Amino acid sequence: MRNTLVDPYEDIARSVVVTANDYASGLTFPGHAHRRGQFAFASRGTISVSTPQGRWLVPPQRACWVPAGIVHEMTMSGPVTMLNVFVSPEEAATVRLPGHCCVYGVSALLRQLLDEAIDLPAMYDVDGRAGKLMNLLVAEIASMPPLSLHAPLPSDARLARACRRLFAAPSIGVGLDMMAAEAGLSRRSFTRLFREQTGVSFAQWRQQACLLIAIERLSEGQAVTRVALDLGYASPSAFSSAFRRVLGDTPSRYLTGRRAS
Repeated sequence: MRNTLVDPYEDIARSVVVTANDYASGLTFPGHAHRRGQFAFASRGTISVSTPQGRWLVPPQRACWVPAGIVHEMTMSGPVTMLNVFVSPEEAATVRLPGHCCVYGVSALLRQLLDEAIDLPAMYDVDGRAGKLMNLLVAEIASMPPLSLHAPLPSDARLARACRRLFAAPSIGVGLDMMAAEAGLSRRSFTRLFREQTGVSFAQWRQQACLLIAIERLSEGQAVTRVALDLGYASPSAFSSAFRRVLGDTPSRYLTGRRAS
């Protein structure tokens, strides 16, 4: 079902519904939730997903899983073509999709299944070929590898406020002492609380947050040199090295979904 609205299909009598839509760059869907889980595949462009628990970045040819009932905001970077698989809570539980948001890699088979599914009628035959295709589609989604494209937000309001300010003005040069002062905590208390509530050190979180912002800006067509220097890296090569170390590929290859040989 191409270029379709979401709401009319929330109550459709099928456990899996697939839609496809084109969106303009910069479009934001304010906080909302679905009664079904949403597997959002960025066929083109980049999608930013935010919840009270953190931020996820979906580059081209990757996807994000948002479980049913989770309030989330979505913003488009560059023109976006989004293919959505809306999965009933019962079906999501059957294939053991997680109860939290995450970003996934997308296999060639899954892309082919999505392309097939968007041309099926809304009330497809569950006992025929279409039903088998949808079952395979959901099984393939559940087998996809999770990707490290998430910056969690601490539950402590002071830490979360400081982290949101870093999101607004990201820089790899923002130090631990600066963040602790921003939160009104001692260095020791900040370090302990931050790791307890996010599961990572502040240095790891800061790098992740900067890389998420970098992917978003690069997706909009900004030059690597500009992005690297804006984020406080000493040079474009230092930025590219950090990018490849964390995400496993160069910025240009990563954003086109191509793998280095």
